[in-house]
Amino acid sequence: MSNSIALLQEFTVDKLNVKLFDTRQNLGKNAALLAANRIRELQEKQATINIVFAAAPSQNEFLDALAEQPNIAWERVNAFHMDEYIGLPDDAPQRFGNYLKDRLFDKVPLRTIYYINGNSDPNVECKRYEALLLEYPTDIVCMGIGENCHIAFNDPHVAHFNDPMLVKQVGLDLTSRWQQVHDGCFSTLEQVPEYALTLTIPALVKAPAVFCMVPAVHKAVAIQHTLADAISEQYPSTILRQHANATLFIDQDSGQLINK
Repeated sequence: MSNSIALLQEFTVDKLNVKLFDTRQNLGKNAALLAANRIRELQEKQATINIVFAAAPSQNEFLDALAEQPNIAWERVNAFHMDEYIGLPDDAPQRFGNYLKDRLFDKVPLRTIYYINGNSDPNVECKRYEALLLEYPTDIVCMGIGENCHIAFNDPHVAHFNDPMLVKQVGLDLTSRWQQVHDGCFSTLEQVPEYALTLTIPALVKAPAVFCMVPAVHKAVAIQHTLADAISEQYPSTILRQHANATLFIDQDSGQLINK
């Protein structure tokens, strides 16, 4: 299927570019193509590229397709991730670092991978990871949106558009924790950790380019809020509408409630 058929509609909301695809598979493939183009462009100008990745089932198709993109000098890419649970065993498959290791990091020859350690002292780890983000300024963020419109683990009750920190410890709200059950990552709510470390909203949106992949019907309400409601911390993902170079990729399922 050609890209022109897979892409059903393209429009903007404020500054946010929105691309609506027929399926989540084509969403992922096209997002990967555009992200790869951005990486190649930057590699013509910079010795190294710093990319922050999200870890969630919504990213599966995108990450699979990105790993297969040709002519990317992965040995010049430093990889980061945007959040991590506190207190899970190091080998737990639900740890976001482990997800990304299996889905992408083990598939391409990255220059360096900087993992968030959810079992270190939270205050020390936040400062360590913030120092890395300052040393290696983010070029690209590849992300999703949660059911409550969180970006990373900036749930509405802890989301601050002008957060003074780049990395912080947060308590997860029930919607975020239930999402992990809905996604099949945990069998029960009780298994989902209550706390996590997360990159803050300023840490995410200061990247010059943001690619946001959000498929599936259970994200339809979040997409509706993201595109239709006032820009506010009540719906953290609305901040993307102020970004100069952010693209939101949705499919027919996640986009079913928007006015097209």
